[in-house]
Amino acid sequence: MADSNPVDTESPNHASGTFTIGDKTVHRLGFGAMRLTGKGIWGEPTDRAECVRVVRRAVELGVDLIDTADSYGPYVSEEIIREALHPYPDQVLVATKAGLVRHGPDVWLPVGRPEYLRQQVEMSLRRLGLDRIDLFQLHRIDPKVPAEDQVGELATLQEEGKIGSIGLSEVTTDEIDAARKVAEIATVQNLYNLTNRKAEDVVDYCTREGIGFIPWFPIDAGKLAQPGGPVAEIVDATGTSPAQVALAWLLQRAQIILPIPGTSSVAHLEDNMGAARLRLTKEQMAALTDAA
Repeated sequence: MADSNPVDTESPNHASGTFTIGDKTVHRLGFGAMRLTGKGIWGEPTDRAECVRVVRRAVELGVDLIDTADSYGPYVSEEIIREALHPYPDQVLVATKAGLVRHGPDVWLPVGRPEYLRQQVEMSLRRLGLDRIDLFQLHRIDPKVPAEDQVGELATLQEEGKIGSIGLSEVTTDEIDAARKVAEIATVQNLYNLTNRKAEDVVDYCTREGIGFIPWFPIDAGKLAQPGGPVAEIVDATGTSPAQVALAWLLQRAQIILPIPGTSSVAHLEDNMGAARLRLTKEQMAALTDAA
């Protein structure tokens, strides 16, 4: 559920407002940890020390929602998060996922067998150094396995105290409805940004139902940022960056949206976090919404 939150001048990200997931309230502008890996989201990053600094700096800036997955690396992203933050500050919620296996760079194959999902939850707990994963997301629904069996196994793990809340990724509204018959769904993570609105109906569904919506690949201004485009015009008027405009649009699009921009650079991270304090006018919001 969405909450209002006064701006904390000590932590810039606190201006993004808050959202409650399970028993934790987080600030809506989070951090996506997919880029803490090598090319093709495979293997070690070029500069691991910088990646550790990025995670620590994110928390310093007020980020308390960090999104990762066992398949990022695989395992590398989770390991870097533990190296950077363990023992975790009380306010930090680390969300992870399982359901995609990796055989090489840019290869992602769904596996949703219940025994596999259970194994991956146990391994993520170990890698992250946690007793409970506050938000565990089914990375993809495996078409070869009944969806209710996949969500049902996560519900069982939740009953055992190993998972706090359950989320889904890349799903339709019908798939969310079906999953909610098996377990309470706290969040949905789909591709959604300024230039890709295919998940518009899912955003509207989540808004109605009070489900958190986590847009992956949230920064994509594309042609809208070219000279004369609506993003470029706002950048010129506000002295901000295209990334900040794209993220600010998401934050103002709906109170249930929790963008998770990712980077392996402290400089890029700090620029992204500037979006929390950017307030677009009604006219600017309309121009961006209509442009797609």
